[in-house]
Amino acid sequence: MSVRTRTLRVLAGAVSALALALSFGSASASAAPADAKTGKSEKTGKSEKTGKSEKTGKSEKTVTSGWNNWSCRPSAAHSQPVVLMHGTFGNSWDNWLVLAPYLVKRGYCVYSLDYGEKAGVPLFNGLGPIEKSAQQLSAFVDKVRKSTGAEKVDLVGHSQGGGPLPRYYLNFLDGAAKVGKLVGIAPDNHGTTVSGMSRLVDTVPGARKVFSLTLPGVEDQLVGSEFLKRLNSKPDTVPGVEYTVISTKYDEIATPYTSQQLSGPDVRNVVLQDLCKFDISEHAAIGTIDRVAFHEVANALDPAHATPTTCRSAVS
Repeated sequence: MSVRTRTLRVLAGAVSALALALSFGSASASAAPADAKTGKSEKTGKSEKTGKSEKTGKSEKTVTSGWNNWSCRPSAAHSQPVVLMHGTFGNSWDNWLVLAPYLVKRGYCVYSLDYGEKAGVPLFNGLGPIEKSAQQLSAFVDKVRKSTGAEKVDLVGHSQGGGPLPRYYLNFLDGAAKVGKLVGIAPDNHGTTVSGMSRLVDTVPGARKVFSLTLPGVEDQLVGSEFLKRLNSKPDTVPGVEYTVISTKYDEIATPYTSQQLSGPDVRNVVLQDLCKFDISEHAAIGTIDRVAFHEVANALDPAHATPTTCRSAVS
């Protein structure tokens, strides 16, 4: 085997291993539902029995749990709609099958978007350049504000969707004037080593170039990326926005977990195990099914009515 062939195989292996680690660590996507019981894609315009597509005028289907309901009007108690942003390899419904109904039940208007889609790759989103994904977020926030009449929205995101994506929007796309709160669940705010696997990329010549061409949204999140250098050249926070970071010690994707934390005057950094020492959620679980984490999300969105988050919150 030639040196060139061996190098190419090692490079392909490094890229594949890291991509697999990220996809298994993110919210897993499954086949799209045949009916409207589990959710809808923002792109398809399908929704529940009530309502019509804004673009086509045809009847739509929204999720039966009530999120992405474009006729929702915020209440006085919860005047700011909530926009949910999935993680890498996730999408607008599989990441939020638990949290979205959880927040709707509490009286919020809740919306989720797909971003970072890659041509020919269905369901697995968050793969495009984060700068472009932030532009999608910007347009979606404006759409929600127009539909609901709200001046500001609150952002809640998992992984990429809770860290580099919204922070870029806030810092570089004038999002701060339109956002009240940002709640990041396991956000890789300062880049990730993916439990050391990113070293494979850095030890193989040309690996980062391959990632930037094939999975730019992934490469953007690796420690040392040009995107992160630009993002973190700014302060962690912007004035006027309240930040909450919810992390788990068992995170194996956004590592080290302490790098998720932000610095600033309006920041709360929360470690899940400080709330419930028996909670062993890792990167995927904390953002998709962990009701202890979700109780703390609700507290962050409505601190005036916050209640203690404990292990019992898992069944509340």
